[in-house]
Amino acid sequence: ITGASQGIGLEIAKHFYDLNANVILLARNKRKLIQIKKNLKKKNSAQKIIIEKCDVSKTKNVDKVLSRVLTEIKGIDILINNAGIYGPKGKFENISWQEIKKTFEINMFGSIYLIKKIIPYLKKKNNGKIIQMSGGGGASPLPFFSAYATSKAAIVRFTENISEELRDYKIDINAIAPGPVNTKMLDEVLKEKPITVGIKFYNKSLKQKKEGGTSIKKILDCIEYFSHKKSNGISGKLISVLWDDWKKFHKSKKELKNSDIGT
Repeated sequence: ITGASQGIGLEIAKHFYDLNANVILLARNKRKLIQIKKNLKKKNSAQKIIIEKCDVSKTKNVDKVLSRVLTEIKGIDILINNAGIYGPKGKFENISWQEIKKTFEINMFGSIYLIKKIIPYLKKKNNGKIIQMSGGGGASPLPFFSAYATSKAAIVRFTENISEELRDYKIDINAIAPGPVNTKMLDEVLKEKPITVGIKFYNKSLKQKKEGGTSIKKILDCIEYFSHKKSNGISGKLISVLWDDWKKFHKSKKELKNSDIGT
């Protein structure tokens, strides 16, 4: 699980650990990871929790981390790409080019590089699950967040693309759009001036802060569903936690597999 030190990533980590899974937690903040490891209680003596400081935008860092991790654990069954940033906010012509590139390096290149490195291990087993967290802008415009939205749209198309290449290996990859979530990213938006992020989006964010965002339980249930064998064969889809009837997708596998529903 990437971006596992806070927000949705941390909740995913706790959820899978409670399900008795071995978990590998990657994040840039080692101090937070150490504290998380202390707080998580093992279900049995054999259960493993591995923490690694990792910046997914740095390929050499990812290579070293995976090399270490795979000496401690025999294989990887599920990859959950959760790491992501909003990046620069404001009118496109005014935002920093370096910050735009950094956003792509984390949100897009960081995700697809991890997928590239994990695929050989999943192919050896001839099965596996990849969950790619999507976000605002993946399916509709998000003005004043051009770097974020465009990087998310790119990762959604990559998910669709690579799913076709992996189909013969029983490896499913799906993008999950969690909907609005009350995390530090929301606080980041509210620290900005309304004119910077767009008055409409700012007001929407204020309302979300007050009323609460998407239920974290619903997000975790969706991620668990698409990590479970029940969803085997469903791949290359962009799933909205809020708006898709994903709990019943296993009943319509043939229709989903042979159509562009969910793409």
